[in-house]
This record gives sequence, C-alpha cells and structure tokens, in this order.
Amino acid sequence: MEDAVMAFAGLPGIGQKTALRLVLHLLQTSPEEVTSFTQAITQMKEGLKHCKICHNISDQDICSICSNPRRDKQLICVVESLRDLMVIENTGTFNGLYHILGGVINPIEGIGPEQLNIASLLERSKDEKVRELIMAISPTIEGDTTIYYIAQQLKRPNLQISTLARGISFGGELEYADEITLSRSIQARRPYGQV
Repeated sequence: MEDAVMAFAGLPGIGQKTALRLVLHLLQTSPEEVTSFTQAITQMKEGLKHCKICHNISDQDICSICSNPRRDKQLICVVESLRDLMVIENTGTFNGLYHILGGVINPIEGIGPEQLNIASLLERSKDEKVRELIMAISPTIEGDTTIYYIAQQLKRPNLQISTLARGISFGGELEYADEITLSRSIQARRPYGQV
C-alpha cells in the first residue's frame, strides 16, 4: 500500500493525503475496475507518441492539427507545453498550427536551447509559406529570454514574429497591477474602437 501511495504522490499536484485517498478508493473498487484503470494508463503510455512536426501528442506520427487541411499553415503558435496548446485550442479562436518547445530557456536549471524543441522550430520557419510565428510564451524573464533567442536565430525576411498582448486583465484593478504589466499596457495601447 505504501508503494501505491508513493507512486500516486509522485504525480504533479498530488500530495500524500490525496494519494492515500486515491489508494483507499482503489482498494474499495472491484478487481475489474482496477484492471481497466491500469490498462487504460498502459495503453495511453504505449499508444501515444509525439508529433514529428509540432511535438503535440498523437496516436499517429503526425497529429490531427498538423494533418488538418483546414488549418492555416502560414501561422505557427509557439507554446511552452502541451497544456498551453490545449488552453489556446479550447478558445476556438486560433486556426493555425502549433509548435511545442517543451519549456523555456532557464540557465539556472540547466535548460538551454539544446534541451528544447527550438532547432525543429527554426527548421519549420525556413518554409516560405510560414508568414508569422506567434510567441505564446509565459511573460517571465525566462520566457522573454526564449523569445529573444528564437528571434535572433530567425533572420528570414517576410517572417513576422509576434507576442501575445500583455496588459491589465479584464476585471482587474489598476492598483494591483505590477509596474511592468502596467508599463507594457500603456506602451501597447490601441485606439478605443480596435480593442
């Protein structure tokens, strides 16, 4: 039982108490349900792979987004993780392609460009059909460093590099905004009718 608790506690966001509750729940379920649960996890792990183009997860070599002919192949949204891709995809407002970096450059943690999926992004960006890279990277020092590094590597004419708009969140109070966010909001202001 201790081994099972430790296994669950090793998952992100699961503490010892939650892990114990999950183990106790599994102990009360039928052997068939437990077998079904473990088979589902095994099948997921064995059946899924990373897309050869964007590094999304898929049961095929090329994911359903990259293989969809209705997607705009001129736009690539660059994200840190699969979770970021899922959040953007759930908005239903982006119809281009994606590229998952697998993190951001962080020298303190020993993460350099070589540990990320930057080389494959640079290779994809050589395609003249690609006209814009949207850098949907977290607005942190590491995120900005990653964007800067990628932008410096891309010197192709007619390739636009853009970032997500950054500013005061809807419903937010100005007095609680940090100085950098407020400064960027003022600098990136737009005429009222274009908001």
